[in-house]
Amino acid sequence: MSGALHLIPVALGDAPPERWLPADARALAGSLDTYIAENAKTARAFLKQVGTARPLQEITIHTLTDKTDAGQIQQWLAPVRQGRDIGLVSEAGCPAVADPGAAVVAAAHRLGLQVRPWVGPSSILLGLMASGLDGQRFAFHGYAPVDPAERARQLRAWEQHSARHHQTQLLIETPYRNAAMFATLLASLRGDTRLCVARSLTTADEWVRTHSIAEWKTRPAPELDKRPTLFLYLAGRP
Repeated sequence: MSGALHLIPVALGDAPPERWLPADARALAGSLDTYIAENAKTARAFLKQVGTARPLQEITIHTLTDKTDAGQIQQWLAPVRQGRDIGLVSEAGCPAVADPGAAVVAAAHRLGLQVRPWVGPSSILLGLMASGLDGQRFAFHGYAPVDPAERARQLRAWEQHSARHHQTQLLIETPYRNAAMFATLLASLRGDTRLCVARSLTTADEWVRTHSIAEWKTRPAPELDKRPTLFLYLAGRP
């Protein structure tokens, strides 16, 4: 018998599932009776969106945290070894990409299990596609330091690396600190560095713009408060 661990993308924001998830992936997601997720509540919200073949209360959702040990993950994957299919979902976007679900996928490979990735939204790739920046060489850093001075130093260090290697730099911020991050980017980076701001991707509020830092300083600041936003920048060669 051959089961699989299915990697199923979830929404990046408030948008109907048919807009961002193919029909086959929605049907598969609704047919599974076992999931691994960071947050059971948001996993159930996703399943309610796509529709399920059985009542939500009959679907098992294992909660993955940074304290989940390898033995527990192996137990969760036991049904796959018995020929059943189970799902892995992230808090937003594609599981295992800048996401703790990577530990589950690694465990599945160690056990020799089939892993099936399904097509769906990744803010990293969507933002890169829409930015007009270098899509051949890029690095996703996650979060920059919270301390303002450290954050500015880190942004400049990434900018220097970007200039040397012509590599696009990508980062995110906690949504309520987006405005502060935007201000720090404008204050810290060179005038000719190109910055893309990608807000609320795949939703009705989606907004993507790329300008040089010098150009951004002449424009009104975008409305980013409490909205998921990806920042991307590419420095010119030194």
